[in-house]
Amino acid sequence: MDKYIFELSMKVRDYECDLQGIVNNANYQHYLEHTRHEFLSSIGVSFAELHTQGIDPVVARINIAFKTPLRSGDEFVSKLYLKKEGIKYLFYQDIFRLPDLKISIKSIVETVCVVNGRLGDSELFDKLFASYVSE
Repeated sequence: MDKYIFELSMKVRDYECDLQGIVNNANYQHYLEHTRHEFLSSIGVSFAELHTQGIDPVVARINIAFKTPLRSGDEFVSKLYLKKEGIKYLFYQDIFRLPDLKISIKSIVETVCVVNGRLGDSELFDKLFASYVSE
């Protein structure tokens, strides 16, 4: 069974590459964030609207293992699955080059919620993510 609950296809743009002709390491974080935001959107959640409700999901830690570099024009798919650990939501996010599905990066993005200015559980996310959280 496929552990991933969401995937998003993208394409590397020229300006995302460094002098070596590969995607600059910082741009992978943009890909990961865009994937998380699109996942939220796919389940009916607006990241901007969350803030107006006093709910601010924030990244606490990111661990990225770089495997195979992406280059300008490469198409890729960014996939994620989700776990909960205490008050943290852990997004396991992997990027695969297309069409060969060679792993480009493996990452774990730890997020927490600041609700009305205080770090804590988000009842909203607990409800929204209940059917998506892996054991």
